Amino acid sequence: MFAKDIGIDLGTANVLIYIKGQGIVLNEPSVVAIDSETKKPLAVGTAARDMLGRTPGKVKAIRPMKDGVIADFEITEIMLDSFIKKVNGKSFLSRPRILICCPSNITQVEKNAIKEAAERTGAKKVFLEEEPKVAAVGAGLDISKPSGNMVIDVGGGTTDIAVLSLGGIVTSSSIKIAGNVFDNDIMKYIKDKYKLLIGDRTAEEIKLAIGTVYPGSKKEKMEVRGRDLVTGLPHTITLCSEEVEEALRESVYLIVNTTKNVLEQTPPELSADIIDKGIVVTGGGALIDGFDKLLAHELKVPVFVAESPLTCVVEGTGVLLDNLYLVDK
Repeated sequence: MFAKDIGIDLGTANVLIYIKGQGIVLNEPSVVAIDSETKKPLAVGTAARDMLGRTPGKVKAIRPMKDGVIADFEITEIMLDSFIKKVNGKSFLSRPRILICCPSNITQVEKNAIKEAAERTGAKKVFLEEEPKVAAVGAGLDISKPSGNMVIDVGGGTTDIAVLSLGGIVTSSSIKIAGNVFDNDIMKYIKDKYKLLIGDRTAEEIKLAIGTVYPGSKKEKMEVRGRDLVTGLPHTITLCSEEVEEALRESVYLIVNTTKNVLEQTPPELSADIIDKGIVVTGGGALIDGFDKLLAHELKVPVFVAESPLTCVVEGTGVLLDNLYLVDK
């Protein structure tokens, strides 16, 4: 039994695992449910996510990743170990080589924490690679040539923006505004405007069903149920796309302005390439209606959404596992 090479997209919202020769074998939420008295894990992944906001007192559903980095080391280790066992990633005779993606601007301490968590699950060797680079490879861009490629990876915890050339990152920026912040913006908007409390999952459903970030591009309505802050009783309101756009506007413009800053720092030759090729958007945030239109309108550059934005990063790990010489050791 030969050791398997494994690629892991260790995201704030989801963990995806790619095994060389098999493709994507796991896509589960990064949530662990533990018994707060005994500290024993009760469920990991989808089963644990279903418990979010619905657990009795002693059961806690925890997201161990925050803003793309490890917030709870022990729980992350439990989660990784559980997922790797689930996909038979290691056997008694072999220890896998693991390639993990991390946000572009994290500290060496945060990188070491990610590496250590993977090593303790039994990896033979752990490689770390920056998310925008892996996302670009997964989106099918050829980053090995001396020409500019630009990627915006909008994940759950961070948005990574990078200009790549000759297999490396030329200029980049990473901000902690992404899918989770969008959910919080929707929750806050509904609380302020309608005095209604809703949970994370409802906010995410609103974002996916009727959310838009480009004024006028979507006109849909949805019934939203939650708890009335005034009476304390369950209550239903009707929300429309225009309101979601208003709720998300501030956060989305922070991403737009950060992208402008990255473009301002880009060497002119590479800027010329980006005008020709356009910008590729990956990650779950790319699925929000009108995101590509808004960026194209604000940046005056063509913007394309990757073919499968949610799996770009993990598919990129698959390509890099075949070409490990490209990975920064």
